[in-house]
Amino acid sequence: MLSQWECLLKNVGEWQGSFTSFSPQGEELEDIPTVISLEGLNNSQTIRQVVRRSPLNQPPEEKVLEYSSLNRSILFFDNGAFSQGSLQWGPFAEFGAEFSLIEGDCRLRMVQFFNKEGRFDRLTLIREKLAGINSNFRPPLTAEQLVGEWRGKAVTMYRDLRTPDTYDTNLKLDIQGDRLTQKLTFGIANSVRTISSTAQIHNRLLQFDRSDPPVQILLLPDGASCNTPVAIRAGSGFVLEVGWLLTPQRRQRLIRSYSPQGEWVNLTLVEEEKIN
Repeated sequence: MLSQWECLLKNVGEWQGSFTSFSPQGEELEDIPTVISLEGLNNSQTIRQVVRRSPLNQPPEEKVLEYSSLNRSILFFDNGAFSQGSLQWGPFAEFGAEFSLIEGDCRLRMVQFFNKEGRFDRLTLIREKLAGINSNFRPPLTAEQLVGEWRGKAVTMYRDLRTPDTYDTNLKLDIQGDRLTQKLTFGIANSVRTISSTAQIHNRLLQFDRSDPPVQILLLPDGASCNTPVAIRAGSGFVLEVGWLLTPQRRQRLIRSYSPQGEWVNLTLVEEEKIN
């Protein structure tokens, strides 16, 4: 198993793309071209990160960071995927998390924001390719592309860096009229769980209006999906999730789980394939 720093190094390179802002309903608000470079210094013991943004009709912006350690709010997987964000949710405080999935020469990142009332407020979708790569980004995700049975392998990592858990997952999705139904089975040995839910389909917005608390999924460009509570409720555990449809038969999901006390508990990477 790689160290956390070695996993970070999987992201070294010059990533060209854009930061695209969306409303909670999935309306595109702004798109800013970006170049982000990560370079290893001192035999890769230090990372130099340069973020260049080019807003429309404004001077370019540049931000430079150097760091040689990682903070407690971030975890990396062996393939370079990671998430960082708030360690604790609480009333009257802004809250959010960043997710990053990586596949070959491409990355898909997303930042989810909640306002001081705990409501999902906005998101930023970041689509990136390594410099010199000419492949196209994927089209927007649709509910129909998710229909079927998905069999996956999940790895759950913990804040204290104990040995990760690895287990199988099975996700079945179907569309009946204007509703999407899903059944998720996952777990280890004698602690297998099954969760069933249903969502109203509103174009690219899936509203799980019968969940407690209500949850929504936005279907986004580049095969991305954003899964969040509509509003975080005190005393209720919740998850933040990002999905990425890589091919019609292959998908990745990254899930950040919080306890009923609002404390960040763990991070899970699921890699799944459609079997029918």
